[in-house]
Amino acid sequence: MELQMTQEELIKELEFLSIKKEIELKNLQIKYDAKEAEADDLKNENEVLRQQLAFYKKMVHGQKTEKTEVVMEKTEQLSLFDEAETGATSAHPEKELVVEKHTRKAKRTHEETFENLPIEEVIHTADKKICEKCGEEMIVIGKEKVRDELVYVPARVFVRRHFAEVVKCSSCGSDETRDAQLSDIEACTIRQAFVPAPVIPHSYCSPELLAHIVYEKYCNAVPLERQAKDLAAKGVKIPTATLANWVIYAANVFLKPIYAQMKAELLKGNVIHADETVVQVLHEPGKKAKTDSRMWAYCSGKYEKYRNILFEYQPTRNGDHAKRFLGDFSGYLVCDGFDGYNKLDTVKRCGCFAHVRRKFVDALPLDEAAIETSVSAIGVAWCNKIFVLEREMAELSSEERTIKRQEQMKPALDGFFAWVESVTAAGGTKLSKAIQYAKNEKKYLYTFLEHPDAPIDNNRAENAIRPFCVGRKNWLFSTSPKGAEASAVIYSVAATACANGLNIEDYLTNVFKSHGNELPLPR
Repeated sequence: MELQMTQEELIKELEFLSIKKEIELKNLQIKYDAKEAEADDLKNENEVLRQQLAFYKKMVHGQKTEKTEVVMEKTEQLSLFDEAETGATSAHPEKELVVEKHTRKAKRTHEETFENLPIEEVIHTADKKICEKCGEEMIVIGKEKVRDELVYVPARVFVRRHFAEVVKCSSCGSDETRDAQLSDIEACTIRQAFVPAPVIPHSYCSPELLAHIVYEKYCNAVPLERQAKDLAAKGVKIPTATLANWVIYAANVFLKPIYAQMKAELLKGNVIHADETVVQVLHEPGKKAKTDSRMWAYCSGKYEKYRNILFEYQPTRNGDHAKRFLGDFSGYLVCDGFDGYNKLDTVKRCGCFAHVRRKFVDALPLDEAAIETSVSAIGVAWCNKIFVLEREMAELSSEERTIKRQEQMKPALDGFFAWVESVTAAGGTKLSKAIQYAKNEKKYLYTFLEHPDAPIDNNRAENAIRPFCVGRKNWLFSTSPKGAEASAVIYSVAATACANGLNIEDYLTNVFKSHGNELPLPR
């Protein structure tokens, strides 16, 4: 009986130990799963950080281009043109090697290089015009071209001194009988010739000098301080503050009326591109000096006859600024994924496929050998296909483009977004951000199908704002809001003149010579 009790206790003890071990194993499994999940999170975080580091290295030291032949240089280009877009749900569409036809560019001749330049002929005469054989005098029968030289003449600074001619009437006061009958006749009538007012009151600044200062700062990104040093090297010492005052005066008096006309023309169009970038203003009321303000850019659609680019300075990135600037505009607004543009409830918003493609380019693997089979490369290929289709339709009429877009572009869009929905990417990675961006912008990326003049990208605004960003690296900041507003006006006029193929400095000189009368638009 005692032995039997011992066996029962032993069995219970064994059962207890078994249950205890089972609980311990479950706890260990829970801890293992937690550690494994933590390891996966750390692995994903490490991959995200690695991608970010590579991206920043590329931004600092690498090429900025997004061209396919550069970013996918050592891989086969993916072609999606032989697929049925509507059934494209695979994450890896078929690939084929595309070898582009190589066409050598014709060498540019000197005549083509110099076709818009004036020509100064230099004729070298023969020293001796005596025939070596017979001794008779030789006659000139023509001239033969030997070579061309491209000549640069450094800037010449000089003083234009204005004199007013003074004329006198030699008859007044000479005949007392006649003069007595004319009460307004003086003993001697003297008159001075009319002299146009200076371009800036009480200033020695000429229209040419003012145009040059504006051109150098806003087209060549030469800060006013550097221009002052250059003028001093040429023998003219002008304080930087004086140059700044001249620029602000030019913007407010001469260019603001032109700016107003340009804005009125812009709002008459069917399509407007919009973008914005940061600008630092030191003495902004109520803000710290290092706080970012914004320079907004708006430009006309690609199918407009004349280019029209306008900048507007604002202290914040609030979408209300765009709404206030565009007013009652009810056409198509092409922009990036910034939600502030949703405040413009009267416009039809269009997305930008260039931004979508850029996200996939940024998500390409660091290892070039892995690019060919990566999901990101498939996204780039889809975007390339859409851009090729749009480029092929650029020269069509509005009616033909509308039809072709429905026949070819819409199926391509459907295929692209079907592929996007099929892709699964780890959270936080560049690829996941690219996929999510495409999903968020989907409803706006279809809008361009509604109007033949609406483009598929916002490159027009990005290209317009790029010179401002380049200049910002040199002059770094604006001192005051007044200076930033003047810069917006001048950048608008200068960028529009450049886009319309004008000689900017000549155009500005003519504007400043007009003294505010009949100011010509930059086109």
